[in-house]
Amino acid sequence: MYDGFYNLTQKPFQLSADPDFFFQSSVHKRALAYMHYGLTQGEGFVLVIGSPGTGKTMLVKSLIKNLNKDKLLIGVMMTSQVGPEDTLRMAASTFGFTFSLTDKASLLSGFEKFIVEKAREGRRLLLIVDEAQNLPKQSLEELRMLTNLDVNGNPVFQVFLVGQTELKRTIYAADMEQLKQRIVSTFQLDPLDLEETKEYILFRLQTAGWRGTPEFAPGVFDSIHEFTGGIPRRINSLCDRLLLFGYLEELALLNEEAVRKVIVEVKEEMLLESGEEDAHLPSSTSSRILNADASFEQRLDRLETIVENLRNNVSKEKALLRKAILLQLDMDSVYGETTDSQ
Repeated sequence: MYDGFYNLTQKPFQLSADPDFFFQSSVHKRALAYMHYGLTQGEGFVLVIGSPGTGKTMLVKSLIKNLNKDKLLIGVMMTSQVGPEDTLRMAASTFGFTFSLTDKASLLSGFEKFIVEKAREGRRLLLIVDEAQNLPKQSLEELRMLTNLDVNGNPVFQVFLVGQTELKRTIYAADMEQLKQRIVSTFQLDPLDLEETKEYILFRLQTAGWRGTPEFAPGVFDSIHEFTGGIPRRINSLCDRLLLFGYLEELALLNEEAVRKVIVEVKEEMLLESGEEDAHLPSSTSSRILNADASFEQRLDRLETIVENLRNNVSKEKALLRKAILLQLDMDSVYGETTDSQ
């Protein structure tokens, strides 16, 4: 709803990976360069490693958007803890290869023939495995064997492994030497720094039609960066809540106080969900968890704080509901007038 209040054409901080919102930070530009370099090699494995929320899936979608589909047949596979044979089935199905429920040997033989046929048509296969840290070592070995395929000495099957930091530990384990030797490029995605956090936020706002409202007071971006650590997904989540807060409070200017209030709300929700103490809560009294080690007065203070925050949240929800009802009434009135005029 805040998109209408701030005259935005769409929500700027949606969590889904839309390539139109891809922000080419210095780290993401380098990651793309490494991935393109890997493509020019046409063989082996390319690794992209990053903590959750650093933009790995967005990076993959942006890469695919600009690839030559006439030369590449691209398959994207989201993984879970699956065994070698299921990994082969999943990989084959991403390329549109149809197979019956046969034994592994027949599946592998048929898929290899499919790969060779595509290569003779002038297309090599690129398999992009997202959340690749979930793959067991045996499954990674099956993919390694496929990268050995060639036609007239030219490699025809390449794999991009995109995953969290534990993937790197798996790949560089002592018993994975053969796969490690097939790696042609590796890149580690790092969080955004303070300046790029600001540029990231403004870029997404402008992509969503932002024309300067709401304004952002000095220090807002510092607070956002400090809380999110420069992780894009965390930035999206916090900024989405911040704009909703601005809508509920009808703010044309978002300042540090607004950010602080939203952060307190988020931390309170995290505390209630986890039942654990958050060491970063600003008030030493309000940060004490309700446990047996605290005094009765401390626990009472903590309970009063939680109740007050819940009361504030309920008030905001009521305000949001009231605005939604008024908006619906306005729309009904407009459509009703249009119907009557017809």
